[in-house]
Order: sequence, then C-alpha cells, then structure tokens
Amino acid sequence: MGATATQATEKVEIQVNDQSLTVPRDSYLLPALLQAGIVVPTLCHHKDLTPNGTCRLCIVEITVRGKQRLVTACNYPVREPVTVETDSERVRQHRRVLAEMYLGRWPNVPAIQEIAKRCGVTGESRFRSPLTDENPQACVLCTHCVRGCAEFIQEKILDFAGRGIGRHLTMPFGEVDSHCVQCTSCAYVCPTGAIQIVDDLNHPVDADLIRKHGMKVNAEMATLDDFQCRMRKVGTANIVDVMDAYDLMPVHNYKYGSHPEAKQIYCDEFRADYWTQGEPDGCWHGCSMSCCKAAEEFVLQTGPYQGHKVLVDGPEYETAAAGANMGMFDPRWILEWNFYCDTYGIDTISFGTCMAFVMECYENGVITREQTGGKELRFGAGDAALECLHEMARGEGFGVDVGQGIAWLKEQWAREYGADPGFLHDIGMEVKGLEYSEYVSKESLAQQAGYAMAVKGPQHDEAWLIFMDMVNNQIPSFEDKANALYYFPLWRTWFGLLGLCKLPWNDVVPTENAQLDPPVAAKIPDHVRNYFKFFEGMTGIPLDEEKMLEQSARVHNLQRALSYVLGRGTRESDIPPYRALGPVTREEYESRAERYDKQLREQLELDPDKMSIEEKIAALRKHREEQYQKVLDVAYERRGWNRNGVPTLARLKELGIDLPEIVSLVKDAQ
Repeated sequence: MGATATQATEKVEIQVNDQSLTVPRDSYLLPALLQAGIVVPTLCHHKDLTPNGTCRLCIVEITVRGKQRLVTACNYPVREPVTVETDSERVRQHRRVLAEMYLGRWPNVPAIQEIAKRCGVTGESRFRSPLTDENPQACVLCTHCVRGCAEFIQEKILDFAGRGIGRHLTMPFGEVDSHCVQCTSCAYVCPTGAIQIVDDLNHPVDADLIRKHGMKVNAEMATLDDFQCRMRKVGTANIVDVMDAYDLMPVHNYKYGSHPEAKQIYCDEFRADYWTQGEPDGCWHGCSMSCCKAAEEFVLQTGPYQGHKVLVDGPEYETAAAGANMGMFDPRWILEWNFYCDTYGIDTISFGTCMAFVMECYENGVITREQTGGKELRFGAGDAALECLHEMARGEGFGVDVGQGIAWLKEQWAREYGADPGFLHDIGMEVKGLEYSEYVSKESLAQQAGYAMAVKGPQHDEAWLIFMDMVNNQIPSFEDKANALYYFPLWRTWFGLLGLCKLPWNDVVPTENAQLDPPVAAKIPDHVRNYFKFFEGMTGIPLDEEKMLEQSARVHNLQRALSYVLGRGTRESDIPPYRALGPVTREEYESRAERYDKQLREQLELDPDKMSIEEKIAALRKHREEQYQKVLDVAYERRGWNRNGVPTLARLKELGIDLPEIVSLVKDAQ
C-alpha cells in the first residue's frame, strides 16, 4: 500500500520577512507563503499543477547557511532552515522588469495587466515591439495547458516549439493530434482564454458546471493519487495489498484473510514484471484516473492459444484475490487464467469462488478424482483449475459441472454423493445463486448484510462497507449500519443507472478527509456533490441527496419486487452461508484463535479456556447469527420493507411507484 496522508511528515522552521513558519520538509515554498497570507505575484503557477518556474515572477531572496540568492518560490523545495525575503529591493526590481516585459509583449491581456499593476509598472511598456500582440486573449506561454494535458489526462499532445521570440504552443507537426480526447483540461487551466471550447457535442445545459466539477476530480487525482491509492500506477490492483494487510483477502475458499505468499501477487509485482502498458488505457481515454492496466506480449502456456503472445487486460484486484482464494499466488498463472476467462466470456470472480468451493470439497472427500475426471483439485492446483476452465469452454468433462455454479453443485452433490448439505451450505459462498465477491466479511457485520441483501446477489456494487465498518469503525451501532445499508446501495445504484464511473467517488481523499486509512469507501460529501453537479450541468435539474436517493430508491425497490416474484426477494434469500459470518471448521477457528477467544470473553462473557474448539465455534456461531438477524431487522425497517424483506405498499406509494402492476407483484407478501 502506498504512503497515506496520515503518515507523519517531518517539519522545518523557516523565517519569512521576520515571521516564523513551520512547513513540511520537501514542500515547496510558495504554498507556505500563500497560506501565511504573504502576497507573491505569479503567472505560471496553478495550485493543481506541478510547478516549473516558467514566469519567474514568484522570485524571492533566500539566505541559506549565510549565502544569499534569488530563487523561484513555486518550485523551491524547503529541506533545511532558510530565511526568506519576499519584498526586498532586489526582488522588487527583478519583478518590475519581468512584468514590464510581459506588458510589452501582451499589453491587453487582463492577467498581464493585473501582474504589471501589482509589480508597480504603470504607463506604456518600454518593451513594445513588432512582436507585441494586442489580442486580449493571447497565449502568454504560461505552460498551464501543457502541464494540464500531461498531468490531468496523462497525454502529451500540447507542447512548445521554437526558441526565444519564436516560441509558440502547438500540437505535433502543427496539426490537430488524433490522440486529443477533447477533455478540455487545457482550456480550463488557461488564464487568458487563448484556448476556446465549443460545447455542442451532447448539448449540455451548463457545460461550465460539468467542467468545473470534472476538473476538481482531475486535480485530486493528479495531486493526491500518487501517495494514496496509486490508481494511475497500479490500477485497482492496489487493493490486493490492502486486503492482505487488513485480513480481508480470501484464501482457500474464504477460510483465511491473509497468506504469507500473498506478497507475490501484490500490485507492484505485476507492475514491475508484467504490466508493459503504462499509457492511459481506461474505459474513456480522457479519464484522469486511467485505472486499467495490461500485460502485453504475454506468452500463454495452455489452452487453444498455447505459445501465442497476447495482451492480457488486467488483472483487476478481485481477479488477483480470486487466485488467492484458489490457493494460487503465481502472477503468471493469474494472468493466464485472466486472459482465458476474458476470452471465453467467463466471469473471473464467479469462476474463482466456485473453483475454491470445489477445491475445499475435494480436500474434504466430498468429491474424488472419479468425479473430477482424474484431476486432483486441491488448493493451489493451478494446472487442474485451468483445465476445468478449458473444459467449461469446450462444453465437456467436469468443467461443465463447475460451470453450473455453487448453488447447483451443492444440491447435486448432496443428492448424488450423500454429502452433508449443512456443510456444503456453510462453505458454499453464494447467495441468490450468485458467487461471492472477493472479500472476507467475517469481521464486518455491515458487509455481511451488504453482500447478502444485494438484490443481484453478493457483489459489492450495491454496498461496499467493509472498510467503513471493519477498518475505520465509522458505523459502530446497528442504526449506523442500517443507515449505511440504506444510503450506499441507493447511491451506487444511482450512478450506475446514469452510466457514471464509481471510482472518482471514493478513490482519492481530499486533505480534510485524509484521516481515513486506508483512504477508501468513505462518504465524502464533496465527491458526492460532484456527481450531483454533473447531473445538473447535463439536465439543468438541481439535485441534492434526498432527490438522488428518491430517484434510485424507485429503481431499487422495483428490482426487489421483481426479485420477490422470482423467489429471491425475501429474508430467506438474504441469509448468507455461515463462512461469510464466522469460522466453520476447526482449522479456521485455530488460525485466528486469539481474536475469536477474545470475542468470546468480551462479547459473550465466556471462558474459552474451559471450552473445546467445537463449543467455541458453536457459541460464536449462535452469537453472530443473532447479530446478523438484528442487522437485517433494522436495515429492512430503514428501507421501508417488512420483516420478510419485501417492500411495503406504503413505501411504494411514498416513492410514487404504487402502480397496479407493481403492487400486484408484492401484494400477497404484505
């Protein structure tokens, strides 16, 4: 996991105009001056762009170890005690000359006129010449657009050509570059209006409003991502490291939450040895997050394309974690499996979770080599798992059975092989027929309910609460959990309905929220507001949290009503396998015995020293299942559903969707 904003930063004391300031070591001088209220003129500086000292106007005089010199404050890193003079005669003289030169070149540009006034330049400039540009929207060569293109969108379409007085802004070969994605970042950061935008593609009501809040997202990614989630460098795979560190990574069919070999599939392993596609390649080329990564010229070892060099799109974090779930910690294997799942059109999460279930059943004697077609499907049996995948694609062998999914396998094996249905249910990680996503939810009651209550089954598109609940302890009470289980499914359903990416919502944390560690999955009001402004800018309809929740709740409750008709929308369908709640097996309990024994003492007032492992498991199970039923009760009530998990007629009426055809779906459940 990358450095976070919570880590301690060494401080340095500096003297500025006889004023003492304390600043973070290696931070730039200009932000410290501005924060202290010290006025320093700038032209090329932008708060969200890397400083480069182009305009030279922020020049100050410093004394370090007895030696004086002039430096540009915007890109001077403070690394030791320094004395700074921001308004000495020497500094003022330099600024006056520079400002007069700018005024001579671009006399009618408002930004230049303001700079000249602040630097004490009055009247006509001595530096007027045949090069003087009278255009009030002239390009002043500040480099904002060049840096915005490179840093916000990670393209390098704009740059300067020529030298000296012939220096000018251009695109490659002086032509419109085909790589330009029309993100408008360049126009947004331009201080003079030299770059103009034509907003007629989608006919938004207020393009400036969309652009304003979109640029806030760009700026946060450019300035915060590198030391928070590192999405630009490693994509969603950054979460693999976090999962292992916080005991959330599924290992051996969700028995464990971490593993000594997990470091082999950390994000930097893929980045250093396999990912060769370092350019932006996201779902939209103008995305400032650019979280997708790929391994090019990867040589396949199995299957119909054995020996071929291919491009593997990924892996994403849950694909890597699904490998751990099957006991596979080999990056090459994960990439090969990732490629063939994509090629065959098979979901990596569903296959990984299903195969992990198959492997545990094999190790427990539920199935044998006779049923698997000779394959020894123990945890870590990568070749056998790949062969199952290829069989599934070919429609032959044991792979066909695996392709039916966990719900089907549980019934089949209990009926045909006499397997214990209780054991199969406890370890078969599916709800509503859909395999679980790749998080261990044992210690997060909110995530347990978030998975199992999800209308489509246990995926966290509806409620990703595990960090808020388990790691950051932001929702400690049942009421807090119920409110989160109300808000987040509706919030995430809403931006899915509008076709908006969820990642800019929660994958960078502004400075005021940086106490969160890890900095993910929080309800950050300013990020939520960005989405509301996108909606308003496109439609002209103002939106707030209440209106958003109402919009989404209509769809969510209709989905639940349809789920009820299909036999998947009641309390019974919201009960997870016990492994999602706690330890099923002896080895599972013993792997976290200190944690579980402590819970027995503190939460149940039992003495684990006087209990057998089986007694401990049973006591813990009774408690956790009771807790889960309580969270269902409060979550149902908060959503306006009855105790069986069906939307009430009153709730449908409140949402304005009490149409006869919808009421008829749930009327018999009232």
